[in-house]
Amino acid sequence: MNLSLLKEICETPGAPGYEQAIRNLILREVQGLGEISTDNMGNVTVLRKGRERKKIMVGAHMDEIGFMVTHIDDQGFIRFTTLGGFDPKTLTAQRVIIHGKKDIIGVMGSKPIHLMSPEEREKPPKIGDFFIDTGLSAEEVKANVNLGNTITRERSLIEMGDCINCKSLDNRISVYILIETLRRLSETPYDLYAVFTVQEEVGIRGAQVSTLAIQPDFGFGLDTTIAFDVPGAKEHEKITSLGKGAGIKIMDTSVICDPRMVAFMKHTADKENIKWQPEILTGGGTDTSGIQRMTAGGAIAGAISIPTRHIHQVIEMVHKDDVEASINLLKMSIEQLDQWNWSHQ
Repeated sequence: MNLSLLKEICETPGAPGYEQAIRNLILREVQGLGEISTDNMGNVTVLRKGRERKKIMVGAHMDEIGFMVTHIDDQGFIRFTTLGGFDPKTLTAQRVIIHGKKDIIGVMGSKPIHLMSPEEREKPPKIGDFFIDTGLSAEEVKANVNLGNTITRERSLIEMGDCINCKSLDNRISVYILIETLRRLSETPYDLYAVFTVQEEVGIRGAQVSTLAIQPDFGFGLDTTIAFDVPGAKEHEKITSLGKGAGIKIMDTSVICDPRMVAFMKHTADKENIKWQPEILTGGGTDTSGIQRMTAGGAIAGAISIPTRHIHQVIEMVHKDDVEASINLLKMSIEQLDQWNWSHQ
């Protein structure tokens, strides 16, 4: 794996609607890999012409969950709202970066446990319980931070055994996978639109407008999914497990994948000896739903899901073997798409 590239992809900021920095990195990395275009929302599309004029769309969102500054008080403490879903209990005393006139490090502060009443100690924290402490004077904060500035997590990529640990693996691991797939692809049977989408974490917005423009016949979502393969998890709660291969999505709360695409992806994985596992996600959605729905008559759509522990928390974790399996499955599925019977089954 190109860990230096993945590290840069994960650590580059890009909250929903403010993806400029990560978009510039993607534009740098896809040079020479196809016809590149961007739209008004900031989606990046790489087009590779195929042998026939049918269309394939692959969507991988570039945005990450983050925050936005809503208030600065007279002491310089910052209040914020969320951009995407956070588990509040994971935020206590975590470092963040406020992207103002310059980047400023802050820490999530809240009421010390020593001062909490017994009732307060029993209650789970809420987003509104937190503020951000920069250690700067109110004058310095207000000179550099404005309402509407975005805030992202401060965490570096490290290796842990056969796993990778970092912030924003949802969904930067898929950005990496899509770039690597474009580099490895041979000739494609149909026109391939590889789309690095924006604003997925706040409602699958970028994928919707991209799909409206492309009108694909076939679609693949590329995103992380829950791996709850940890102590205390019941078998039916695990969704997926690290190291057991790429997830082939059957459904989530936003999409029921086309059974023909699910069957094709399973067949392709078995034929190419690619490790895979079925995924039924009982909470959450991905760009797959936008790709499936926002085209006349619908696209024949499915998704490759990368098993991820600690998802939507301060750090996330994926297994290197699952990443490689996902690249291989996406590549083979694109290259062999014309070898399947797509009539209604």
